[in-house]
Amino acid sequence: MTLAAKISLGCIADDYTGASDLANTLTRAGLRTVQTIGVPADDLALPEVDAVVVSLKSRSIEAGLAVSRSRAAETWLRGRGASHVLFKICSTFDSTDAGNIGPVMDALRADCGEAAVLVTPAFPETGRTVYQGNLFVGAVPLNESPLKNHPLNPMHDSNLVRVLARQSKTQIGLVDLATVTRGADAVRARLAELAGKGVGATIIDAVFDRDLETIGLVAVQHRLSVGASGMGLGLARALVSTGKVTSTAASSEVGAAVGGPAACLAGSCSQATLQQIDSAERVMPVLHLDPDRITTGEDEAQRALAWAKPRLADGPVLIASSSTPDQVAALQARHGRDAAGHAIEQAMADIAEGLVLAGVKRLVVAGGETSGAVVDRLKIPGFLVGAEIAAGVPVLRAVGAEKGAMLLALKSGNFGGAEFFSDALGLMR
Repeated sequence: MTLAAKISLGCIADDYTGASDLANTLTRAGLRTVQTIGVPADDLALPEVDAVVVSLKSRSIEAGLAVSRSRAAETWLRGRGASHVLFKICSTFDSTDAGNIGPVMDALRADCGEAAVLVTPAFPETGRTVYQGNLFVGAVPLNESPLKNHPLNPMHDSNLVRVLARQSKTQIGLVDLATVTRGADAVRARLAELAGKGVGATIIDAVFDRDLETIGLVAVQHRLSVGASGMGLGLARALVSTGKVTSTAASSEVGAAVGGPAACLAGSCSQATLQQIDSAERVMPVLHLDPDRITTGEDEAQRALAWAKPRLADGPVLIASSSTPDQVAALQARHGRDAAGHAIEQAMADIAEGLVLAGVKRLVVAGGETSGAVVDRLKIPGFLVGAEIAAGVPVLRAVGAEKGAMLLALKSGNFGGAEFFSDALGLMR
């Protein structure tokens, strides 16, 4: 069984937590939304929906592989009727000069025949804005924010025209805020002007939600766009305002109680997640893993499971591999960036698998790479999107999971307030 009707919006996300963020945004805007893990199998039973977000783990892999997986996702979405596809990227434009934003964008643009693609990671609700092509995180440029020390994709340039030009084979232009404030027709005229000059992709400024709405009205008339969840918000509002979809409330069944033990896993090394772990220690048992022991092959996963299992009956537990940026840098220097990251991700996946086998039905995961490894290991093909825990983080109900009913929350490292873990568990009964 496949989707019961054609979908209005197809989305390809380059990591799992970003996909959850986008699915949450679309749901809040009134679109019935499903998040899938990877390109769905044709026999996956899904309800009738307006939007499908295909989650890939492609942000930090080799560019050619990211391209091939993204093209497969686009083919599946177009085959289900999606006239517009959003390539969903991180709101901090995480990407090295080798990709993967530029190469994937170029391939999808060529496949769908789009002349010029609108690109923006702006999402004012979460403090991400773009002005004169420069990305700001709160009040500071990207290259002055904590993201300059990202362990996988450190960002040292806030000018997205330059950043994307170093990755893409096409010429990159800019639609500035002055044009956006004049409305959709002005944006269309500027986009056509740039396309006539051979510009294949344009960074577009956005500082307020109303800017996203203007961008959405333009983008939805094209075949492809690139952006963070703010672009998704603009597209969703355009679909609703033009009558292409009828706004609907999220089903209360998504968050229906599943019972059973609960656990939290933290792999992110962001400042926000480190603070959330500190707060969690006041209300639940917390085990800090030793990253060096993990990367040298010692079985930290078994130690963690032996620690967690006797405690599950008494309430939630949290297991963390998170470290400070300095500790991460030292670990990478000793063992290599890729080797250390892969070892820790697989250890967290081992722990998640063991916890689920021990009866855990409610699982909160912090960190994009960690979430990807966990969901892959649990072989969950998709999620229905439910209530919002924090901006960009919804409750997810597993669809087609081998272990039956499960509720999950997949959190990007920088998202959520200090009490995020407790807040999440409070909505996951």
